[in-house]
Parts: sequence; C-alpha cells; structure tokens
Amino acid sequence: MPLDGNGGYTVRRYTLDFDWTAPRTPFAASTTIDATATQALSRFDLDFAGNALREVTVDGTPARAVRDGDELVVTPARPIPHGGAFTVRVDYTADPTLQRHRGDAIAEYGWVPTPDGTVLYPQPDGAKMIFPVNDHPSLRAPVTFHITTPPGLGAVANGKLVERVRRPDGHVRWTYDSEHPVAAQLIQMAIGKFAFVAGTGPHGLPLQDVVPDGLVPGTKAYRALTSEHLTWLERRLGPYPFRRYGVLVADTDLPVALETQSLSVLPRADLLGDRIDAERNLVHELVHQWTGDSVAVRRWSDLWLSEGHARFYERLYSGTHGGDGFESAMRTAYERHDQWRHDDGAPAEPSSDAHLFKQMRYDGSALVLYALREKVGEQTFDRIERSWVTTYQGRAVGTQDFVALASGVAGQDLSAFLTPWLYGARTPPMPGHPDWRPDPVQD
Repeated sequence: MPLDGNGGYTVRRYTLDFDWTAPRTPFAASTTIDATATQALSRFDLDFAGNALREVTVDGTPARAVRDGDELVVTPARPIPHGGAFTVRVDYTADPTLQRHRGDAIAEYGWVPTPDGTVLYPQPDGAKMIFPVNDHPSLRAPVTFHITTPPGLGAVANGKLVERVRRPDGHVRWTYDSEHPVAAQLIQMAIGKFAFVAGTGPHGLPLQDVVPDGLVPGTKAYRALTSEHLTWLERRLGPYPFRRYGVLVADTDLPVALETQSLSVLPRADLLGDRIDAERNLVHELVHQWTGDSVAVRRWSDLWLSEGHARFYERLYSGTHGGDGFESAMRTAYERHDQWRHDDGAPAEPSSDAHLFKQMRYDGSALVLYALREKVGEQTFDRIERSWVTTYQGRAVGTQDFVALASGVAGQDLSAFLTPWLYGARTPPMPGHPDWRPDPVQD
C-alpha cells in the first residue's frame, strides 16, 4: 500500500467530533489535526476517502482542498515553515455506510453497521473512510473523541471516558482520550445500546467490556476469562502495556475479530459458540495488545511479526486448554508451508497487497517462531520474546530488528537461520524434526 501515509509533517494529536444520528445515516463530523512540519510546506496531503467535504481550514484560515483519489491535497493560505506547528480542521459529512472489500481474512472493512449503531474495522487502511488521517502502520498519535449520541444510545472509543454530558434535549456527548498514541488501523469508536460491564484484572488493571444489551448474559462466561488470559500472557510477554482493557462485542454477522487498541472487537458469534474457538480468538486479539499495538510494525511486509506472534500464543494456549495440540498444529502448518509460500509469498515478503492477510501471515508466521524456539531452546526463546516487547514497547519496528534482537539475546548470529524462513521460496528443515516434510506444491 505505497500511497498510504504522507511525509512533511508529524501529527501531535487528532481530535474527532462526531454527531451521530442513526444507523446508515450521514451525519456532521469534523477532525482537528495538530501537527508539526518536518519540512517547509506549501501544501500537504491527508489520507481521506469518500465523505462529503464541507470546509478545510489551516490555523483558522480557509485553505484550498482538492481530492486526488484517496488523498486530500491541502494548500494553506500561507506556507508553513520547517518546524512550524499548525492546526488543520476538516469539516465534512461522514458516511457510515462506507466500506471496502478484501479477498483475505479482513473481508469487509471501514464502517460496519450494527442494528442500532456502528463499530469500526479500520484495518488495514480503512481509517481514511472514517476521518482524514496520516494512515500508515508505523505512525501513531494520541486521539481525543467527542461523540454525540441520541437518547438511549451509548458510545465507546479507545482509552478512557473522561466526560459524559447530557444535554437538555436528551442527547449525550461522550469524550474519550486514547491515553496512548494509537495507529490509525487500531482506532475504535462504537455506538449502540450498550451495557458497560466493569471488572478488575491482574494488578488492579481496569477492565470494561462493552456489550449490546441483549448479548450480556450469553457472552458473560467467555468474557469472564479475560483476567485468566492476561495472567497467562504476562508470564510470557511481561506486563500488559496499556492502562485498561476490554472486549467490545460486535452485533454483526461479519466473522472478523480485531485488535483495536485497548478494546478488542469480538463478533457475537465468537462469544456465543464453542469455548475452544472463543478462547482462541480472545487470546489472539489480547496478544496483539503487546505485539501489533504496543510494538507496532514499521511497514506492512512486517505484518508477520504481529499476526505470527498472535497466532503462536493463541495456539500455545489452546493446546493446553482443550484445543489441538501445539506441536500437531505446527506440524500441519509445516506441511502446508511450501504451498502458502507459493500462493501468498514468504512470511516477511507478501507477494502482493491482496495476499497480505492470508494464512501465511498467521499459522505460517507462527511456524517461524516455533522454528526459532526449536533452534535456540524454550528458555532462550522466552527471553527473546520478553526482551522483544519490553525493548520496543511504544515503537514501530521491522523484521531486521527482530532478527538482530534474537541474535543478541541468544548469543549467536541467527540471520543465516531466519533469513530462509522469512524470505525463502522453499520451507527450510525444521530443527529437531527431521521427519517433517512439506506437502508437494499444487499450481
């Protein structure tokens, strides 16, 4: 996705104002972007798709704004000097029906309607359908949300509820602060008839699930496992990296869970069905809070670091909690690995954008981590993992950063071992398992 993200400035904060009316109904919205120029700017771009543009100002003065595909090209009345702070405000009419389709695990993304509101699925590059943004997985900024809802509806967003004001007409203005910088693909804002279910996790961590009213009893049993999942993961990855956590139950038929920061989205079917499947999805999205959210990817070809870790620990947990055995799952992935390489590219080298969220980035990338564990041993592998998330917490990193850190912790150069696993056309032999064989590749 080479056109996503823009140079010339860094964003210090986004402030989003949404005046919600009804499902699938356009509504008034504005985005204020506080930024700093990293070069002299006579114009600059924002990622912004669809939505009816009303007015753009820079530092309170009207600016020229022209659409160029998914780019909004803004020309301020006066050039912005290098190092200059500036504020952009974009007023528009938001369209909560905007979606795009992918042929991989993402499926539909953007705005996802629910019976009485919406949830957001911005991954990978759908945030631009929701608000004007500098949309790249390596770029993060704090976000303030102001969401006005009609009587009877609630709103939730990443982070902490800092204010809830009821107006004389019954409308409510909800203000949330993300508390941490957040990447555009991890933004969440949901509206609906919600119950807010509070709890406490390890070390007093505030937990709050957000559940459509009719789904509270049916989803309770699996949602109640979050504290246990946190404890299990903290033993392996270190302290949970954010100030709060919760599960947002999506009242939608879209069968996709998503790791939006500090508030993971789980479709209702995930939490109303089989416990083993539910726990796999709950653990997977929770792992992402460490790897993918706190430790972000530098570019989309590094996605294996995010999805591979989430699938690795999901499979490891499930293997001791009623699911398929961990080694059995890894052997199955090994047998299919050459086919996945052929179809979708190597783990760290997707063959195209269309093949990004394919099985290779999930089980195929978890297998790379399994191979590393077999190579260096469990104790060294565990030290690598904890060092990975503690060293790079709050930063965006890439594949070579992981190879270098693993080599340093292991006390041996692992680049010659990991490079064929990450980039090669064929799957290397699995350490400790000389009898494992990839299946023949079918064209």
